[in-house]
Amino acid sequence: MTPVATYILLTESLASGVCDSFDGHVLACLIAVGVAEASAGSSLAEALGVSGDELRRSIAAYFPAALHHLESSDLDREVKVGDEEQCLRRLLQRSRSTPGPFSLMLSAMVARRCTRPNHLWQDLGLANRGELSALMSRHFAPLARRNHQDMKWKKFFYRMICSDESYRLCVAPSCAECRDFDACFGDESGESLLARIRFQMDVPGLDSHRTLRVD
Repeated sequence: MTPVATYILLTESLASGVCDSFDGHVLACLIAVGVAEASAGSSLAEALGVSGDELRRSIAAYFPAALHHLESSDLDREVKVGDEEQCLRRLLQRSRSTPGPFSLMLSAMVARRCTRPNHLWQDLGLANRGELSALMSRHFAPLARRNHQDMKWKKFFYRMICSDESYRLCVAPSCAECRDFDACFGDESGESLLARIRFQMDVPGLDSHRTLRVD
């Protein structure tokens, strides 16, 4: 199953009442982009930073009809979490503004996707940075409020870790004096990874009224 077909399957099989359409969209994007990595030799567990019973329970809770379709993406591979990723997880977990398992799971998944090379909104499989901002405002409101200068999210997370963990990754005394200012605050436009996959792959049966949200 292709990542785009996975996204369509997930959004169409979202369990009633378990979450709203936006949270369903976010989780479907994460799983779909994880499927893309799994098809390239990784695993869905490694892509999302969650594995085994936890990953299976989550998929079964939100997308019960999709679990058996994802078995080939290796749900049970062991996930190793390094020190840096643990710091990201702790930062996100203690900044949750919505209680319950969804934001807790999201903390682990966002932390894992922060280790990927693109803009965070792209590595989450989202359509644009605005969707990431909406996600942060909803589920991690304290961090969203602190990022009032609209710093790139990955850079902002590491800035928060530096201040919280009593060490510095940045040597500049302030952002205004930093030669790499644009690397932290510059443009974050680009193409959605799922949109890129969509146009690179032939998706049988994908018709005009079942297109991916990429605007």
